[in-house]
Amino acid sequence: MTNDIRPFRIDIPQSDIDDLKDRLARTRWPDMLDGVGWNYGAPLDYVKELAEYWRTKYDWPVHEARLNEFPQFTTTIDGENVHFLHVRSPEPDAMPLLVTHGWPGSIAEFMRIIDPLTNPAAHGGDKKDAFHVVAPSIPGFAFSGPTKQTGWHMRRVADAFAQLMARLGYERYFAHGGDWGAGISRDLGLRDPDHVAGVHLTMLVTIPAAEDFSNLTPDEQKRLMRGQQFRTEGMGYFMLQSTKPQTLAYGLADSPAGQLAWIAEKFKEWTDSKDRPEDAVDRDQLLTNVSIYWFTNTAGSSARIYYETTKARVGFTDSVQASTTPTGVAVFPREIAPSIRRIAERTNNIVHWSEFDRGGHFAAMEVPDVLVRDIREFARKLR
Repeated sequence: MTNDIRPFRIDIPQSDIDDLKDRLARTRWPDMLDGVGWNYGAPLDYVKELAEYWRTKYDWPVHEARLNEFPQFTTTIDGENVHFLHVRSPEPDAMPLLVTHGWPGSIAEFMRIIDPLTNPAAHGGDKKDAFHVVAPSIPGFAFSGPTKQTGWHMRRVADAFAQLMARLGYERYFAHGGDWGAGISRDLGLRDPDHVAGVHLTMLVTIPAAEDFSNLTPDEQKRLMRGQQFRTEGMGYFMLQSTKPQTLAYGLADSPAGQLAWIAEKFKEWTDSKDRPEDAVDRDQLLTNVSIYWFTNTAGSSARIYYETTKARVGFTDSVQASTTPTGVAVFPREIAPSIRRIAERTNNIVHWSEFDRGGHFAAMEVPDVLVRDIREFARKLR
């Protein structure tokens, strides 16, 4: 076993790009009922349009070069290759910040927040708010995948990321995340408390007790209704990926149109959008994210975190441990999980709580300015 940290650059062969375009051109499209919009899933006309743009106008080498502007590395932890961005601030007193994506995200989510976080003075901010940013790809995802072992659940990932920060020489650091990144970040506070200064989350699942329901405010009731709607109408992907991820992987690994629709639908449903994902996120940034899944062939291995975490019962609501780690929460109106402060405070040390009138599940892509500002405000209290 080696602790070596190896430089890394993304370098997708032209043959893989040509193969993608060829597959898109030969897509066998399904039928669709008239007038149903997004009710049955991603609409045929929209996916056709987006696929054609991906094939003929989206320029992967341009976006690959932009990703490669961020220093990248790999290292071996617990028998798996772990890829990460490590962007050091020009400010010598900057604090380390570990930022973790979720599904169906990737490091591409953070392209618009890294420079403001590492170099705030260049973006009209205070240099005292600077961070050294570490952004790993979760084992099984993208350039940290495919994984070769079973058992890569959420808490094992947290342990691996604690090892990563120690290997980088960071004695005290902040953690931020959404989706799986939120669960991993919270677990870091529990499992590496001597080194985690605080965790900042954009998703914190709060479940009221029976006696709470009579005292809910109208806004809290609205949040719970959105959470209930998600559980009844939006969790089909979760059931598939937490039970039979291998079966799903055949279609997603073979069809870029299938991979595109599988991810784009979540960006429509989980963002602060109206008619299509591009209402909330940049089309090219979305396609960069999808392209990463396609080129690394990690649709299947990224889905396994659902299976492993569900099987180990260490998820967002299973075996919840009370955390004393200082915790900040940014609540966005289109988040899929309801967050209610007075309930969150029962099992979390809430020191910062912000609520916003725009944004959704992919805050770093939807409202990067808002998210950066909130992370800075949270960290100021704990530096």
